[in-house]
Amino acid sequence: MSAVFEAGADDRIFDFLLLVGPLVIGLIVVLGRSLVTEAVAIAYIAAFLGYTLYRGVRPKLSNTG
Repeated sequence: MSAVFEAGADDRIFDFLLLVGPLVIGLIVVLGRSLVTEAVAIAYIAAFLGYTLYRGVRPKLSNTG
């Protein structure tokens, strides 16, 4: 696991999100489609997109002010 963190981006949150993605898919496969698994998937996608957008916008905001 440490090799993944060392080889990936220098961002632990992004690395964590990349590693959790297959676990979310595995959870859906094992438990099937239900309200709980859909909520977990939506939360994961929202967290991934939110963090990616935040990282994309953050350097631009710090350069302007």
